[in-house]
Amino acid sequence: MEGMDGPLALALKVLLVIFMAGSLLEMGLGLSVTEALKGLRNARFLAHGVLFAFVLGPLLAWLLTRVLPLAEPYAIGLLLLGMTPCAPFLPTMVDRAHGDIGYAPAMLLLCAVGTLALMPVGVPLLVPGLAVDAWTIARPLLGMVLLPLLAGLAVFRAAPSFATVVRPVARRVSGIAAVGLLAVCLLLYGRGFASTFGTFAIGAQILFLALLTAAGYAIPQGLAQAQRSVLGLGLCTRNLGAAVAPLLAVAGLDQRAVVMVVLGVPVQIACSLAAAAWFARDAKRAPR
Repeated sequence: MEGMDGPLALALKVLLVIFMAGSLLEMGLGLSVTEALKGLRNARFLAHGVLFAFVLGPLLAWLLTRVLPLAEPYAIGLLLLGMTPCAPFLPTMVDRAHGDIGYAPAMLLLCAVGTLALMPVGVPLLVPGLAVDAWTIARPLLGMVLLPLLAGLAVFRAAPSFATVVRPVARRVSGIAAVGLLAVCLLLYGRGFASTFGTFAIGAQILFLALLTAAGYAIPQGLAQAQRSVLGLGLCTRNLGAAVAPLLAVAGLDQRAVVMVVLGVPVQIACSLAAAAWFARDAKRAPR
């Protein structure tokens, strides 16, 4: 298996980019610029997003590392996940939840900018010994969030009929990449995943996502159910590219920290699918 690590690591990076960038491209191919910007005009939505994503999220992650008997490398991974809300595959989950897809770009852009501002300051404070520069965080955010979204919006604006044809292809490709990503994660980190059983690592991630998602969905006042759905799913998903970036820049780091972040792939997919099903059920009962 040792000889396979190089090809598998490369496959993991490629599939992660295809999965996340493909989700953003697929969303952009179905949105006008006006629709994509409408969430940015809702000050209440943006204020709740900042509060839950960049104040309560990191605080909850920090509290869990103090309350639960997590080994230090797993605690480091959880703290990094706590500072990197909103995965690029958010649109897929919003669609499943029957949320307001027009608010997904606002959540993605808010979290991208917030992560870029918070991590260079927050990482050294919460994880002594780790440091990260802004460009290290900006690179995956640009490549997997901003550029695919802008490309999709541009194609939809210039050639809507072509976008209608391409959009199902982008969705299918990103879905295939998601399955491949899970398979490669198991092959590459299966032993590391197995070693987390009995360590509170999986339980800590599930508890973190469940508490933050429930709070972000149930507490905000003055937002429609479809908007709270986007907020909750943005909190339930994590940008793993941004979370793992500081770890890859440190030589000799305990690999359990990387395992904790990568473990977020299956954990957040499972949790966000459950949350999307919950929100979709509520959407059917919400007044129209």
